[in-house]
Amino acid sequence: MLNIRIEKTANPKPIPGPENPLTFGTIFTDHMFIMDYEEGKGWIDPRIVPYGPLELMPSAMVFHYGQEMFEGLKAYKADDGRVLLFRPDCNIKRANDTNERICIPTIPEEDFMQALNEIVKIDQAWIPTKPGTSLYIRPFIIATDPFLGVRPSNTYKFIIILSPVGAYYPEGLNPVKIWIEDEYVRAVRGGLGEAKAGANYVASLKAQVKAHDAGYSQVLWLDGVERKYIEEVGAMNIFFKINGTVVTPMLNGSILPGVTRRSCIELCKQWGYPVEERRISAEELLKAALDGSLEEVWGSGTAAVISPVGHLREGDTVVQIKDGGIGELSQKLYDTITGIQLGRIEGPKGWVVEVK
Repeated sequence: MLNIRIEKTANPKPIPGPENPLTFGTIFTDHMFIMDYEEGKGWIDPRIVPYGPLELMPSAMVFHYGQEMFEGLKAYKADDGRVLLFRPDCNIKRANDTNERICIPTIPEEDFMQALNEIVKIDQAWIPTKPGTSLYIRPFIIATDPFLGVRPSNTYKFIIILSPVGAYYPEGLNPVKIWIEDEYVRAVRGGLGEAKAGANYVASLKAQVKAHDAGYSQVLWLDGVERKYIEEVGAMNIFFKINGTVVTPMLNGSILPGVTRRSCIELCKQWGYPVEERRISAEELLKAALDGSLEEVWGSGTAAVISPVGHLREGDTVVQIKDGGIGELSQKLYDTITGIQLGRIEGPKGWVVEVK
């Protein structure tokens, strides 16, 4: 068990009221959790301190070789006042899987969970309660050795920051437009695609800017080898409902194993929908859209939860998904998952963890 030192801020910031719009990822709470790693000592000095700047040497390895990981999950305020986390064990496992992949020391699961619990408890007054809002939790680890050379760092910082947020996309739950990218590649099997590392996201920026300039919210990536099979959206996993069957790209080493993705699959199976995790080509997808068998498309992720897709574009071909509105299953998944997150619906055992 961690012996967490707590230093509360002497200058608390004003907490946004329900009348204030919350733009995703722009406001941060009063405190942050920090724990250091030193080779030979392990993870040491866990502490909660006022949110503020970090002091790092310009030669810190994270700046030069990108050795860093991050996670994302949320805290919610239930109607009865309880503070709830959604499937944090899945995020902790994925964080350590990423750590293993990029040679960062893993964090004992119970210590990770204790750190999440304590920082959220300290700043729980920041959890917004307006519909569609939550407290976003960003754990991350950075390499801090002041050394120019390609090797794993010997020192690291594990940090958790918190941010009250509204909808990830400005459209909210309204359907978004997605651009199928056929020029750039985000990840390949054997690379970092299945890891939650910044390298995956910086690799996506060029195509994302191109898509945004054309009026599209996100990029839908193709595989990096054959350049024909759908993989995932820039910030989400992707699902298709084709002739009553739910289809999502299978995890193949270049796709992030999303927690919300996993939850969607488990719920759809529970409700009796056939679910296929398999390869699906852009050609098959566009054909299904044109012949009417593509009934729904939605993205899933911690930030957006469920994001319906109304239009797809590949090259000069633009297709509308059915009437361009929210599909019945997309809406049901959104209502169910957010209901479980807020404690209004009883979900499967272990999906919700109360902060105490």
